[in-house]
Amino acid sequence: MARLRWWLPVSVLAVVVMAVAGYLYWPVPDQPEMKTKFIAAPQDQLGPVLIVPGFGGDVSVLTRLADRIRDTGRTVQVLSLPDNGRGDLRVQAQLVAAAASKLRGKAPSIDVIGYSAGGVAARLWLKDYGGAAVTRRVVTIGSPNHGTQLAGLAFAVAADSCPTACQQLADHSRLITALNSPTETPPGPLWTTMWTKVDDTVVPASSGQLRGAVNTELQSVCADDTVRHTQLPNDPLVIGIVLGSIALDPPIKPTAPDCNHLREAAAFDS
Repeated sequence: MARLRWWLPVSVLAVVVMAVAGYLYWPVPDQPEMKTKFIAAPQDQLGPVLIVPGFGGDVSVLTRLADRIRDTGRTVQVLSLPDNGRGDLRVQAQLVAAAASKLRGKAPSIDVIGYSAGGVAARLWLKDYGGAAVTRRVVTIGSPNHGTQLAGLAFAVAADSCPTACQQLADHSRLITALNSPTETPPGPLWTTMWTKVDDTVVPASSGQLRGAVNTELQSVCADDTVRHTQLPNDPLVIGIVLGSIALDPPIKPTAPDCNHLREAAAFDS
């Protein structure tokens, strides 16, 4: 039987091999990554202002601050929290999200002010629930941004008397650790914090600071300021700094020469 012989000239075979190799290994151009472009809220347009109360949920302590902001022509809402602000801070953050969406409406942005634990709830909203994209300014007043040792002590001594929010506000809690990682101030809004060095609730008081924010210890502006935690929102210096922080101009760090001017700014227009 004749043997069938399959053959190709060497030159043709080489071309075939190279073509196949080229087909298999020809580099594919890099494809552009599909990323959602982040567009920050405009800084040159004023929107409404949402104020978030602290642990205990007392809104009355925020009345003077809210009224003074309204006096400048802004729309202001003080959020009411269920469970007297003692429940899960993640749930509170979702309530902030819902209130902010309704309050903002068709406005280009919203400013949010958080007092004490309210600042932590507001930060959770910005970080985990889309708030950074619609927020123009963030202000925290005496907030335990890095937790407070008092909450940790309360949980260690009497866990039953330390509700969910109290546990979450302990220094080095999982919630606080996650909130501050990888960044403490997500891009988009401009950030301001303020605190009193004689704070008897947030310990240490410097827990109120945030990397990337305009951070102000009240006594560095007015050395005679003796306000403690519970009356921070009523302090004329605090109100003056808040007004400057949510104005059209970018917030700047106040200094001692600004003391009297800021306190005077807290007075209502006649």
